[in-house]
Amino acid sequence: MLPLPKVEGDNRSKARALSVKYSHPVWMVRRWMTYLGQEGAIQLMEWNNSPPSFSLSRANSGRGVSRDDLVLLLNKLKVPHELSPHMTEFVRLSMGLQNVIQAGLLKEGICAVQDEAAGLVVSVVDPQPGETIIDCCAAPGGKALFMASRLQGQGSIIAIDVNQARLRVLEAAAKVQFLDSVVNACQDDIRSFAAGASIRADKVLLDAPCSGLGVLCKKPDLRWKRTLKDLEQLILLQDELLDAASLLVKPGGILVYSTCSVDPGENNERVESFLTRHPEFIVEAVHKYVPNEFISEEGFFISHPTKHFLDGAFAARLFRVSI
Repeated sequence: MLPLPKVEGDNRSKARALSVKYSHPVWMVRRWMTYLGQEGAIQLMEWNNSPPSFSLSRANSGRGVSRDDLVLLLNKLKVPHELSPHMTEFVRLSMGLQNVIQAGLLKEGICAVQDEAAGLVVSVVDPQPGETIIDCCAAPGGKALFMASRLQGQGSIIAIDVNQARLRVLEAAAKVQFLDSVVNACQDDIRSFAAGASIRADKVLLDAPCSGLGVLCKKPDLRWKRTLKDLEQLILLQDELLDAASLLVKPGGILVYSTCSVDPGENNERVESFLTRHPEFIVEAVHKYVPNEFISEEGFFISHPTKHFLDGAFAARLFRVSI
C-alpha cells in the first residue's frame, strides 16, 4: 500500500494531500479550506465518509397521524428510535428503516422519510391554513407534501417542476397521504411559468437546484460527478430562478430560497446578489421559526453536518414590501 501524502507546504499542496487522504476532489477541498479552514474542511470530509444514517421518519399529520401514533407503531415493530429535539413531527431512527418499509408504513402514507434539515426549511416557510403557496422546483415532493400537511386541508400548494415523471411521483404520494385536495401539480419551468402567470402567492418556496454538497454523506458518488464549472453554472441558474420566483410573490408575501448545499456561493452570496437586484425584498430573520442554534448572524437558517449532525441545508426568508 502506498503511503498517504503528508499535509504540508502551501495551500495548493495541502489540498492535494487532503484530497488523496479523504477521497474528495481537489477543487472541493480547496474551496472548503477557503470557507471553513483546514480543520473545518477535514471535519466535513470525515462526515461525508462516515456511514450514512437515513434516520428520520416524518409522522403524516395530513392523515391525522401524530408522532405519538408513529412511536406506538415503531414500538410494535421493535424499531429503535428517539424523538427529534427540533421538529414535533419527526422521529429519529438509529436503525430499522427496512422494517418500517416492509411493514408498509411508507406505502400506506403513515409516515415519510425526510431529513430533519429539510423539515426545518418548511418551518422557515411556516405554511398556514388558507394560504396559497408555490413550490417552484417541487419534485419529488418531500417539502411540498410536508407544507401541504401543515395547511390542514385549507389552502393550496402549487407544485411546479420541469420533470413530468418526478411530478407523477409527487402526485401519487399526495394521494397516499390524503393531501391531494390541496396539492396541484404543474409541469413547467418556473421561468416560463412566472413570465406568463398572473397568480401572486402568499408564499413561494424556491428549493433551488444545487451542487448537493450538503448531502455527500448520503450520496458519496456525487462528489466525483460535480466540477467547479458545474457549480459556476448552477450559481447562474440559481440567480435566474430567484428572479423568476420573485415575480410570483404578492406584496407583503414571503419568498424562501433554500438549498441542500454548504457552499456560501450558492447560499448567502446568492441572497445578497438577489437583494441588490430586487430592493422590493428584505431579509426577514428566521428566529421565530427555527431553533437559535441554526440561525446565522444574517438571520438565515443554516444546518451544517459537523455542527448539527444533519444534512447540510440553507434557507433565507425574504419579505416583499408593499411597493
